[in-house]
Amino acid sequence: MTTQEIATRVAELCKKGEFETAQKEMYAQDVTSIEPEGTPEFEKEVKGIDKIFEKGNKFMSMVEAVHSVDTSTPIVAGNSFAFVLTMDITMKGRDRMKMQELCVYTTKDGKVISEQFYM
Repeated sequence: MTTQEIATRVAELCKKGEFETAQKEMYAQDVTSIEPEGTPEFEKEVKGIDKIFEKGNKFMSMVEAVHSVDTSTPIVAGNSFAFVLTMDITMKGRDRMKMQELCVYTTKDGKVISEQFYM
């Protein structure tokens, strides 16, 4: 797959809230995920698809309700792409909020090999 095809598919699945499907289909086994900063709940960087699944499951266990998810049209340059992910969610014990982050991905051999998030 080309980077454009990967970008389109990842954005399409994320827009549907199907994050784990996107990861299973499009990520390399040794993918790296980097957050803006480490927190007591989440490490700044994890490596490996299993660690990314764990991180996603942990995040979703903290969510009371997902009201909507949206992605911008991906921008592609070489083997990288980015889009804005917007989630309208209610975290357990907190008020409803809109989260927005820039998601930046790098691809190699038809798979995502890294993801990095900026807020």
